[in-house]
Amino acid sequence: MRIGYFLAIVITIFLGLASRKYSPLLPEFVAQNAGDALWAMMVYFGFRFLLVGKSLPTAIWLSLIFSFGIEFSQLYQADWINQIRGTVLGALVLGKGFLTADLIRYSAGIIVGTVLDRIALMFTQRR
Repeated sequence: MRIGYFLAIVITIFLGLASRKYSPLLPEFVAQNAGDALWAMMVYFGFRFLLVGKSLPTAIWLSLIFSFGIEFSQLYQADWINQIRGTVLGALVLGKGFLTADLIRYSAGIIVGTVLDRIALMFTQRR
C-alpha cells in the first residue's frame, strides 16, 4: 500500500506544479483552484503513506487539521517566517497569505483524495 500512496504523492505533486506552471492554458476556474486542492490531496496521501494501518477518517481529520493549520499560520507575519515563505519551497509548503477560499479548496482536495483512495482500495481488495 505504501508504494501506491507514494506514487499518488508523486503524481499529485506533478499535477499541482503543472497546474501552476500551465495555468494560462487551463480554464480559469481550474487555474484558480486546482493547485490548492491538489496540495491538500497530496497532504492526505502523505498521511495515508505515513499511517497506512490507520482508518480513512483518521487520515481525513489529520489532513484537515494540518491543511487548515498551515492556512491559519499565514495570519502570522513575522520577518523570519516571511523570509521562509519568500523561498520557492517555503511558498509551496507554507503559502503566502490567508484566504478563506483556500479552506474550501483544501476540503475539496481531501474529499477527492479520499474518494480516489476508496476506489483504489475497492479494486485492490478484490484481488
